Amino acid sequence: MHADANWRKVRFTIQQTIELHRKEISVTETSRRFRALVAALLIASLPLAAATARAESPQPQHAIAMHGKPALPAGFTHLPYANPEAPKGGRISYGMVGSFDSLNPFIIKGTAARALWDEEWGNNLWESLMVRNRDEPFTLYGLLAESVTVPDDRSWVEFAIRPEAKWADGEPVTPQDVVFSFHLVKDNGRPKGWYKRVANVEATGERTVRFTFTDDADREIPLIVGLTPIFPEHAVTSEAFAKSSLDPMMGSGPYEIAEVRPGTSVTLKRRADYWGKNLAVKRGFDNFDEISIEYFRDSNTHFEAFKKGIFDYQPETDPSRWQTGYRFPAVEDGRVKLEAFETGIPKGMNGFIFNTRRPVFADRKVREALSYFLDFEWLNQNLFLGAYKRTSSFFEGSELSAVGRPASQEEKRLLAPYPDAVLPSVMDGSWHPPRSDGSGRDRANLRKGLILLQEAGYERQGDRLVSKATGQPLGFEILVMSRADERLALSYVSVLKLVGITVNVRQVDASQYWERIKSFDFDMIRFNYAFASLSPGSEQNFRWSSSAAETQGSFNYAGASSPAIDAMITALLSARDRENFVAAVRALDRVLISGFYVVPLFHAPAEWVAYWTRLAHPEKGSLYGAEPTTWWAAAP
Repeated sequence: MHADANWRKVRFTIQQTIELHRKEISVTETSRRFRALVAALLIASLPLAAATARAESPQPQHAIAMHGKPALPAGFTHLPYANPEAPKGGRISYGMVGSFDSLNPFIIKGTAARALWDEEWGNNLWESLMVRNRDEPFTLYGLLAESVTVPDDRSWVEFAIRPEAKWADGEPVTPQDVVFSFHLVKDNGRPKGWYKRVANVEATGERTVRFTFTDDADREIPLIVGLTPIFPEHAVTSEAFAKSSLDPMMGSGPYEIAEVRPGTSVTLKRRADYWGKNLAVKRGFDNFDEISIEYFRDSNTHFEAFKKGIFDYQPETDPSRWQTGYRFPAVEDGRVKLEAFETGIPKGMNGFIFNTRRPVFADRKVREALSYFLDFEWLNQNLFLGAYKRTSSFFEGSELSAVGRPASQEEKRLLAPYPDAVLPSVMDGSWHPPRSDGSGRDRANLRKGLILLQEAGYERQGDRLVSKATGQPLGFEILVMSRADERLALSYVSVLKLVGITVNVRQVDASQYWERIKSFDFDMIRFNYAFASLSPGSEQNFRWSSSAAETQGSFNYAGASSPAIDAMITALLSARDRENFVAAVRALDRVLISGFYVVPLFHAPAEWVAYWTRLAHPEKGSLYGAEPTTWWAAAP
């Protein structure tokens, strides 16, 4: 109960007491006694009201968690995946494919250089009010802000700026800078849907700033606000910010730009006077005196540059290259190390996506049948040298996955109004994607798929499957953009043709591809929902909700439109504790799996990283795997 509710109870009690005493006072008596009684009651109630307000008013905290309580207490010394004794000095060099023509990563115009504002490589120039502990699902600790205050309903959030927080020119960071930054990015930056859920932002004191939210804001908004970049009002203008430029903008971060070679490289130099170097959230971070980002015209040139030692750190996503491409002298003599970092975050859903808006895919049985015709075991061995694992869940490899777990009582409660939304095998945790003998034409799987197609109204006529109702053959098109996706699709098609399904693989250029999927003009695509999190939130609406199914440009490529999906998303967005949140996400996972919106493909079992041994890293990584922002220069 909030303080204002308790105060209403106090006032009600006073009114009742007054009415009782009013009856005892003689009509002929003066009103002096009555006024004195009222005054005495009010005075007596003030300590109670004040104490109630103190007890019920939200208090400043050192951290904020999306669900539950922060794992680290006030006064913690460092984040668990950082080495507070890491030596300072040396340099690290990253490599990128492509080019850049801007130093502003917050606007649509231009292509910005990486590692200026980047969760993996560091927010090196600018900072946010709070920073994420990447060893928790979604918890923020103070950076520019020393504390955060938020009520239980999260209708507003207030940050207290650290008095020691300074810009690179020595000027203090102020609440006015925060207000300015919100409007600066809202009016000139990349569009973000959450901005419209901020009703007001204002400085509420010498060091405090408050964001007040609209009634439709969800519980994640205070955390999103805490992660936005802050800029100096005295040194940045809206006009300059909105332009794609190679002129650096001042920040409060640990680095400054030392050199820019347009389109080729950016070099950052560590600031000796960085204000936050002794903060707990910064101990063991920002260890290199210099960070360079080198750009290369294509992936082959990029990889050859790494082999020559032109840059130091190479995250690898190509399984074939990981298996066979790192057989060069620097690896063999130990100057380059290959390491697989385990992660605890969802691997994401990578698969062939059905566009259920198309009549050919409207029947769930057809979609389920087509899942039996993808031979993952053959694909993995013949195309990827066995490097991948099969994806089963939309939250694969994390506590949020429903696969292999029977539904909890809370999940059953959430799903009870939708009895047909989840298959029994998905509900009891026994479901898994079809497994094959690796031959490329597993007869048992082909038979299961054909039985489902017969139940859906198809029959074999010659070498084709034909709808008994319409006489139309079963066929569709797979839209691809790259050679790799074309090769993958053709391997799938070879099995589909065996059972009489006519499939065309169409490769188009990037601009045409993105335009077509934005307008849902395709039958099937290969897509990877790679940006998975241990704290999925409002982005799930954009991916799977009924409203997104009708919104061109959304990520609901499957056209999923289900009351059960909508209800599970609502449940996860409104969950107050981690237990109920996990139950809601698993319930969503079960509904999505049972809908057969995707033929699941594969994921890497770990994060693959190759690096020159002139770098060193802490023994422990985070839930996200390798954390190069905590690495340091190894002793020669």
